[in-house]
Amino acid sequence: MFISSALAATAPVSGAAATGVFPPFDTSTFASQLFWLAITFGALYYALSKIAIPRVAEILDARSAKIASDLDAANGAKKAADDAGAAYDKSLSDAKASAQQNVQSLRDKLHAETEAKRKALESDLNAKLAIAEEKITVMKTQAMSNVSAIAAEAASAIVRQVTGRDADAKLIEDAVKG
Repeated sequence: MFISSALAATAPVSGAAATGVFPPFDTSTFASQLFWLAITFGALYYALSKIAIPRVAEILDARSAKIASDLDAANGAKKAADDAGAAYDKSLSDAKASAQQNVQSLRDKLHAETEAKRKALESDLNAKLAIAEEKITVMKTQAMSNVSAIAAEAASAIVRQVTGRDADAKLIEDAVKG
């Protein structure tokens, strides 16, 4: 509360304030102050040493044990995760190698099949080509043999047309061949 200057001027002053000494620094009360300081300090020290500090120590020990167990669990989980990661990487690389091997074997198999089909097709085509060439040769020789017969017949028809009578077959055949 605030005391107005008028009230402060009218209030009677008595006791230690009258002498102007601050009470804790009054030398007449030092002995009792030191006595109560020692009793209070002793009681506080006893209460802290027997009740508060052991509880705080228990809490700190429990927390450090909990932190240590959590760190151990975290390290175990990290090791398990690292092991799982390594196993995953190994299985992934094994799967890639197996897939590459399967693809390569399939590629080789398909290449061998297509090569066999190509060779079979080539041999079939070569056989058909040989037959066709043989037929062409036969037809060519047949056509060439027919050419002389056709030429003789055409010459005979021309002679008949020009002269009006049949030509001698022996003379026409000799003329066509010669």
